Amino acid sequence: MALYNRLTALLKTEYPLLQGGMAWVADAELAAAVSNGGGLGIVAAANMPPEQLERELVKVRSLTDRPFGLNIMLLSPTADEALALAADYRVPIVTTGAGSPGKVLERLKPLGTVVIPVIASVAHARRVEKQGADAVVAEGSEAGGHIGETTTMALVPQVADAVSIPVIAAGGIADGRGVAAAFCLGAEGVQVGTRFLCSAECRVHEAYKQAVLDAGDRSTVVTGRPTGHPVRVIRNKLARRFEELEASGASVEELEALGSGRLRAAVVDGDAEWGSLMAGQICGLVRSVEPAEAIIEGLFREASAALEKICRFSPTC
Repeated sequence: MALYNRLTALLKTEYPLLQGGMAWVADAELAAAVSNGGGLGIVAAANMPPEQLERELVKVRSLTDRPFGLNIMLLSPTADEALALAADYRVPIVTTGAGSPGKVLERLKPLGTVVIPVIASVAHARRVEKQGADAVVAEGSEAGGHIGETTTMALVPQVADAVSIPVIAAGGIADGRGVAAAFCLGAEGVQVGTRFLCSAECRVHEAYKQAVLDAGDRSTVVTGRPTGHPVRVIRNKLARRFEELEASGASVEELEALGSGRLRAAVVDGDAEWGSLMAGQICGLVRSVEPAEAIIEGLFREASAALEKICRFSPTC
């Protein structure tokens, strides 16, 4: 049940779906599985050393002949190297976060790369559209990892009204009802992160996957607001320690020291107590581990059914 709209035409995918660029999670194997399943798989550059990122870009091309993307976190100390690799390897689509995408657009647009910034406000969306962005990911505070303050429900329609380029909804989408809601809000596609944590091809530690599967609707908490970079995680001993330090007025330096290396501890080492278990509020809907292709097909099959229900209430359908 492939779909066609402005976003699938732009991405050259079967479905208007992007996989989130999750640091330490979104590697070549996950990205290739999502791309082979009809969506857009994304490799996360994060703080990856350039030589390792280059290996991932080579690997993803060996695993799929379909379009894929690279996420560049602009505040990363390795962002410039990631940008250079994106240019050298002619990565077809690049998403950006945590900063202004000006230098990415300037370097990659002339090469034909599609550039899609992740934004968290109407002002940011308007600014990147003027800079030449091809689309935007409007990410609400329900998302896992680094977040803004506005919810997806409030953010997406306002961004859709403010810009003429395609809007991709992110945050709080893990089933077909969420996909249908995103389209009703004015989005032309979705970005999904947490659901793919529990895909068969995702190589995060089994303890991390189990924490997501065990989570409920109130299992996540936002930490790190005093640092200016709030992060949504599943509550565990690390999150509770963050809450204690923040309540006591700890310095930004203390908070950053506590968080250093914690995501790797969760993803690679499987430390479910003192690792940073980044996940969205929607993790309570994630109940099984499935192949990425099955997840994608299920999302859009369920979305179609949900939209048909809406249509039955309309006298014009």
